[in-house]
Amino acid sequence: MSAYSRLSTALTEGALSLPDGPVCLMRPPLDYDVNDLPQDRVTIQHTFKPDAAGWSNAGYPVTAAFSEAETAIVVVPRSKALAKSMIAEAAGRAKLIVVDGNKTDGIDSLFKACRKILGDLPSITKNHGRIFWFEATDAFADWAAPAPAKGDHGYVTTAGVFSDGAVDAGSELLVANLPPKLPAHMADLGAGWGYLAGPVLQRDGVQTLDLIEAEALSLDCARQNVSDDRVNFLWEDATTYRPEKSYAGIIMNPPFHVGRNADPSLGRAFIASAAKMLAGHGKLWMVANRHLPYEQALSDAFRNVEKIAQNNAFKVFHATRPLR
Repeated sequence: MSAYSRLSTALTEGALSLPDGPVCLMRPPLDYDVNDLPQDRVTIQHTFKPDAAGWSNAGYPVTAAFSEAETAIVVVPRSKALAKSMIAEAAGRAKLIVVDGNKTDGIDSLFKACRKILGDLPSITKNHGRIFWFEATDAFADWAAPAPAKGDHGYVTTAGVFSDGAVDAGSELLVANLPPKLPAHMADLGAGWGYLAGPVLQRDGVQTLDLIEAEALSLDCARQNVSDDRVNFLWEDATTYRPEKSYAGIIMNPPFHVGRNADPSLGRAFIASAAKMLAGHGKLWMVANRHLPYEQALSDAFRNVEKIAQNNAFKVFHATRPLR
C-alpha cells in the first residue's frame, strides 16, 4: 500500500468530493497515489527534475508554475516555508484545496495552523500522516513566500532551497581545500544556489563551469548569484545527466537525504555519475558528512582517492583517473 493512500481513502470513502474541472497536483513524489484521481484532468506542478521527468514519462502534463485548476492538492514538502507558500498559492487560485503530508514533514503543525485561521476542518489520519481540505480563501495571503532575496550571507536564496539561511559548512571546507589552479572545463554537481561557483571561477585555468542542479528553485537563485559568461545553468538530475563533452574537473557537495531520511545511496549515485562524466584524466573534489561511508564508492569509481581534509563534521576527497 502506498504511503500516500490517504487521498484515495478520502475519495473512495466519500469524505472528499472533487469539483469538476482541472486538478493541479503540487510537488508529488513519484510514489504518490493518484489511482483515484480523474487522471485526464490532472496536471503536475513540480520544480524537482527527477520527479518532474518521472511524471512526464508517465504521461502527465508537467509544469514548473501553478496550473490553473478547480482543485489544488498540496503534497507537503520538507520545507515548512515552502509548504506554507504552496498553501497560500493554492488557496488563492483554486476552489478546493487539499493538503496531504506525513507527520515527519510537519503536516500536523500545518493542520493546527490552518484550523487556527479557518476553524474546524475535515481531516483523515492514516499511514503516519494526515490529509485535510478547505475551500478557497484569501486568509493565507501572508503565508506566501517572499521573492528570492539576498540574505545576511550575501547570497540570493528562497524558501525550499538547501541551506537558505547560511553558507553550508561543508561547502566552505571544500572551498578552503581547492587548489589555486583548476581544470579548464568544470562542473558542479548539485550546485544549489551557486555558492561554490564564485570560488571556482576565481581559480586559474577555468574556462567553463556547468552548474547542474535538479531543483529549479535553487537554480533560479544561482542565476542571480553568479554572473559570468563562462557559466551554464543546467536543470538536470546529476545522477543521470551526461554531457556531450566529458569534463576535466568536477566539484560537488552531494545531497544525502531523501525526504527526512539519510540515504547514502544518493551520494554514491553522485560519485558514480561523476566518474562517468569525467574524461580519463579528469579530477573530482568532493565534500561529505564525516559519518557517511563513501570511501568504498569512491574506490570503486576512481583509481586514485585521497582524503585531503577533515574536521569534526566533514571530510574532503580528491579523486583522479575515473574507472570505466
